[in-house]
Amino acid sequence: MRDQPPPVDPEPGPDERIGQLRPLKPVALVGWAVLGLVVGWFVHPLAERWRGIAPTVSWLPSLAFLFVAVFLALTARSTLRAMRGQRPRPQPHQMVNRFVAARASALVGSLFAGGYVGYALSWLGSEAQLAPERVLRSLAAAAAAALLTVAAGALERACRVSSGDRDA
Repeated sequence: MRDQPPPVDPEPGPDERIGQLRPLKPVALVGWAVLGLVVGWFVHPLAERWRGIAPTVSWLPSLAFLFVAVFLALTARSTLRAMRGQRPRPQPHQMVNRFVAARASALVGSLFAGGYVGYALSWLGSEAQLAPERVLRSLAAAAAAALLTVAAGALERACRVSSGDRDA
């Protein structure tokens, strides 16, 4: 007997559509933040054991995260206005590029926010001379990374197309 071809599934349901990108769930962002927190917590003792000194945190990460957050927020605003018909609508490939950049930025922002919080927490109770400065700068970088995550989420949601809008 010949092998029968596998049965063909009927039309996929609304929850099973192929090729559909959905915004990240908050659980995924929290998971990445927790992973960052654990890694950030261990950076301090491991660096002291390995190099003899823990790394310092400059203001540059805070400024970089803040810059990217502002850029993503402005892009989200522009995209949202275009989706509402107030501006020319971007091409489909541009929308996918924006969506993918937003998703990557959200994951990186949550990972680094958690990492900087973990690093700041590792310095609490320390009597080192630079501990308060490291805590302050780490928390500032964590806040800027959290803003990056929020702006990326806004861009991700601005890229959504309503179901009646797919052919436009």
